[in-house]
Amino acid sequence: MDTEAINQLKSTFRGDILEPGDAEYDDVRALYNAMIDKRPRLIARCCDTADVVTAVRFGRDQGLLVALRGCGHNGPGLGSCNDGLLIDLSLMKGVYVDPDNATVRAQPGCEQGDVDHATHAYGLAVPAGIVSTTGISGLTLGGGHGYLSRLHGLTVDNLLEAEVVLADGRIVTANINQHEDLFWAIRGGGGNFGVVTSFLFQAHPVKDVYAGPIFWDLADARQIMAWYRDFLPTAPRELGMFLGLKRVPKVELFPEALWGRPIVALMTCYNGTEEEGIEAMRPVREALPEPLLDGMTQMPFPMWQSAFDPILPKGLQWYWKGDFVKELPDEAIERHIEHASQAPDGLSLMHLYPINGAVHDTDSNAMAWSCRDANWSMVIAGIDPEPENAETVTQWARDYWEAIHPYNASGAYINFMMEEGDERVQATYGPNYPRLARIKTRYDPENFFRVNQNIRPG
Repeated sequence: MDTEAINQLKSTFRGDILEPGDAEYDDVRALYNAMIDKRPRLIARCCDTADVVTAVRFGRDQGLLVALRGCGHNGPGLGSCNDGLLIDLSLMKGVYVDPDNATVRAQPGCEQGDVDHATHAYGLAVPAGIVSTTGISGLTLGGGHGYLSRLHGLTVDNLLEAEVVLADGRIVTANINQHEDLFWAIRGGGGNFGVVTSFLFQAHPVKDVYAGPIFWDLADARQIMAWYRDFLPTAPRELGMFLGLKRVPKVELFPEALWGRPIVALMTCYNGTEEEGIEAMRPVREALPEPLLDGMTQMPFPMWQSAFDPILPKGLQWYWKGDFVKELPDEAIERHIEHASQAPDGLSLMHLYPINGAVHDTDSNAMAWSCRDANWSMVIAGIDPEPENAETVTQWARDYWEAIHPYNASGAYINFMMEEGDERVQATYGPNYPRLARIKTRYDPENFFRVNQNIRPG
């Protein structure tokens, strides 16, 4: 790749082309997970779909390794690469809401908070994750679960259409009537099949919610986890509730007397009035011990969606391990408590996100996301702001996962995986994997898009 080729690219590109040594290069290449440090040869900061086409064709012509990045949240740093071309979509942040049809069109550089902000004005929301700085692109292509999943399904269950730039530079529309196989594949298959430059989502009525955290001492975890396991299948679908084992973050949001204390937490969001939410939470408050903190209150949905933002800023050290969880037997609860009690001081955690309710209403072969019989998506995350603690939190997460994995399914939510190899990717998609490989062969036979949780052609 010579100077003339780069200059020619710049002359046909409306966005910015950054190279090592440029003033913005280091800031732009930085990823959410500071444990990962990659140095692309070029960063193409796209302004529109035409820029994406130009970048894809340039990468092919030059024989470059190509990575795709929406907002850079990917845990193992698969939103970048070394010595290749990074196609950066973060400047493409348009959101358009159609209130008459309750649909939302969003570009791939949007964070979840951008979509929440736009839809909230119309009393709507798209089911998504729990951190507003998460990129909507990676979240969606991986599946997407959060507080609204029990009521309205995964993010991919609400994807109606996508504009996709393919590996050969063609622009296609994928929906249930056009490129149906591609549409099937991108709903959970990650960035394996092309660059999505526009998402069309179904939105749902969501305005104010009864939401917040409830904390108990870790000594109560055995009782609370067993109760939560039994309660969740009977809970109203409007009640999104995930369980966490962690320490109380040392931030002003929580009483200083609790900072650093090991806890079991229920993070809850009821889509409805405060009166309805209080009634839905009555079994929690009647059955369980007095909590250390009960922070539930009525608030705008985007406020609760952004509650974790100050706690989890860009630039922390992260190591993720995930699993799908079908059952939570007493033996597994004991292993959870054993390893959670050994968590390093800081932000490390285990979360169990419910993926029952409406998620189970869709057949496992309806799209790439296949684990429709799991009840939870689990993540164990070693997190710390200091690079010198990276090895400690990584080892804690690995040990915890190895102890609990025998009780779980073989696959995991791809957005909660590090680079774990073909076997784990195939286990994640289960019986849907052969079809994904065939679709990959049709749309990307040379595996041009391979910096991802890779599905190999054929």
